[in-house]
Amino acid sequence: MNNLTIKAAAALLLFGLFAGIPAFAQSNKTALSVAEIAMLQGDNRQQRLIEGAKKEGELTLYNVMPVSDMTPVMDAFTKKYGIKVKAWRAGSEAVLQRIVTEAHGGRFEVDIVENNSPEMEALHREKLLQQVKSPSHDDIMPQALPAHREWVGNTIDIFVQAYNTSKIKKEELPKSYQDLLDPKWKGRLGIEAEDQGWFALLIQELGPEKGTKLFRDIINTNGISVRKGHSLLANLVASGEVPLALTALNYAPAQLKQKGAPIDSFIISPGIAYFRGIGLAKKAPHPYAAMLYYDFMQSEEAQQILAKRFKIPVSRKIDTPEKKLHLKFIDPAAAIDMNDKWIKVYEDTVTKRVN
Repeated sequence: MNNLTIKAAAALLLFGLFAGIPAFAQSNKTALSVAEIAMLQGDNRQQRLIEGAKKEGELTLYNVMPVSDMTPVMDAFTKKYGIKVKAWRAGSEAVLQRIVTEAHGGRFEVDIVENNSPEMEALHREKLLQQVKSPSHDDIMPQALPAHREWVGNTIDIFVQAYNTSKIKKEELPKSYQDLLDPKWKGRLGIEAEDQGWFALLIQELGPEKGTKLFRDIINTNGISVRKGHSLLANLVASGEVPLALTALNYAPAQLKQKGAPIDSFIISPGIAYFRGIGLAKKAPHPYAAMLYYDFMQSEEAQQILAKRFKIPVSRKIDTPEKKLHLKFIDPAAAIDMNDKWIKVYEDTVTKRVN
């Protein structure tokens, strides 16, 4: 190779090296952060999310919703966009603990979190969720969106009273909690072991002294069966082991009734509820796909799927009888700050007083 050829080759090599630098810098400059993706606006927002999501190809969801309820939504999302949803499900506290533990260890695998509102609020306090500005927020009930916008309510869970229709006639149902003092309820009542948030709000509405005294008197007179898990409690009502449960969640009796079980539900005023929320992880590895899923969960399509599973949608486009109720929502921030106190009152008044 002559000197001219060598010089030409060297020049081409240097040109190639230096030409690549601006291109690389340009690529880094235009790559959007999770925060920027979460705040995207404009007419082309949806298309940008879809294009980015297709490149990512998947997202990881940590959630608490039963598989039978969440799977239809995930399948609809995958069918619509071709994006795979990798889901990990556990109880609300376990989901919270896993995300916090992974973050403290420098692992960031989760893209989207679905959990009860107090646990979502705890993730906000841990600074692990990303503030989101989405057009999907325009179609939801305002109570579902906290001011910080780091999570949003996706469905409403209402505490209902569930009863076995083979053991209790509709005309026998109590119209107030005072009616539970009637000796006819002896050995027939059940309650969930960790519903301190429900109880705290209930006795606040009844009056703290009056409310706690009432429940002490109910238990002294008729006793109460304490069970851990709302699904378990609903199934025990359906089997007849617990004829009347005071704290079932609205969807469980409805789903069992649809399957032919002798169970139905009603609400003793006041109606108490909380949100199940969804949030974008601050360091989501698949932010485009995660935001696309976030929007989809608020869409009328996904909310209709959840409504068919007896979940109460937050979308204002979908009307349900339950949303006409005058509901009292458990404050997720108070549920964190007052949790120890609420647990103690619930245990002292109800769960630890059972013989």
